[in-house]
Amino acid sequence: MQAIQALPGAVQAGFWGLVSGAALLLGALVGLRFELPARWVAAVMAFGSGVLISALAFELMDEAYGRDGLTSTALGFLGGAVLYTAATILLDRWQGGSGDQEGEQSGAAFVAGALIDGIPESIVVGLSLLGGGAVSLVTVIAIFLSNIPEGLSGAAGMKGNHRPGQIVLLWTGVTLLLGLASLLGYTAFAHAPAGVVAATTAVAAGGILAMLVNTMIPEAFKEDHNWSGLIAALGFLVSFALSKLGEGGGA
Repeated sequence: MQAIQALPGAVQAGFWGLVSGAALLLGALVGLRFELPARWVAAVMAFGSGVLISALAFELMDEAYGRDGLTSTALGFLGGAVLYTAATILLDRWQGGSGDQEGEQSGAAFVAGALIDGIPESIVVGLSLLGGGAVSLVTVIAIFLSNIPEGLSGAAGMKGNHRPGQIVLLWTGVTLLLGLASLLGYTAFAHAPAGVVAATTAVAAGGILAMLVNTMIPEAFKEDHNWSGLIAALGFLVSFALSKLGEGGGA
């Protein structure tokens, strides 16, 4: 850890962005390698949903509000939700909306969601290093945990329409983009107005919530409706505890 902190800030930002984004690739590899029972995948998605709900409420929205108040936060939040919804509608129309392509649509929707909520999240990771401070490991862990089910479900949904090599290449590209986004957060946003930083942070929250309602929560409930609520509550509690540990200097 000390060796990483000795690196230039821009390098650290890119590294931690790659670490948090690598969970997408890890989840995709697991989804390709193993035929996991649908209920297991649903449990992972339910847990990840709880983590994300906690992260958007207690990390992203609170951080955005603290930077520039309600207006910038609300505009960014709604913008993220609109952006994700518009992207999924366009994907659905482009793919024809046929029942045979349901899996492909689901996988493409997870990729879109990973980019729309992941890029602002990664920018936030880079922003946390400004001023010479250490990265928030709590934030990195929370993003990592929430990214695994996105990669897992996305790869599983694309298996019937894409070769494994194509899927791995796609999620590798997404991971690299998130690393670059974190680097961008450290460099390009260093002198950005507080309103821009707040809105960018809130975009991640809006995209996350729209993605949860459109994809992860319905998929989890469909396969394991009796347990999905409890598992999501556990994910929420884990992320909430990590957040509070971070506030107390536990990171």
